[in-house]
Amino acid sequence: MSEPAEPFDVPIRDESIRLGQFLKLANLVESGADAKELIASGRVTVNGEVEQRRGRQLVRGDVAAVAGASARVSDESAYDDLPW
Repeated sequence: MSEPAEPFDVPIRDESIRLGQFLKLANLVESGADAKELIASGRVTVNGEVEQRRGRQLVRGDVAAVAGASARVSDESAYDDLPW
C-alpha cells in the first residue's frame, strides 16, 4: 500500500464517529456501500493499520486513509464558521 498524502482535518461534532460515516464525511468515498466494500477488502487504514471493522469508533486525532488520500478526525471547536 502506498504512503497516503498528508491528512486533512475533518471536524466532528461528537466525541467519536464510526469509520464508515467518517469516510463519507471526509469525501473519501461516495457512499456507504463504497465504504463497506473498501473496508471489507482491507483497503482502508486507521492510524497506519489495516482496519476491516466498518463500525470502528474514531476519535479526535485518528487518521483514516484510502487510495492514497487521508483525513484526520479533528475538533469542530477549532473552526468558527461551521454551519452546525
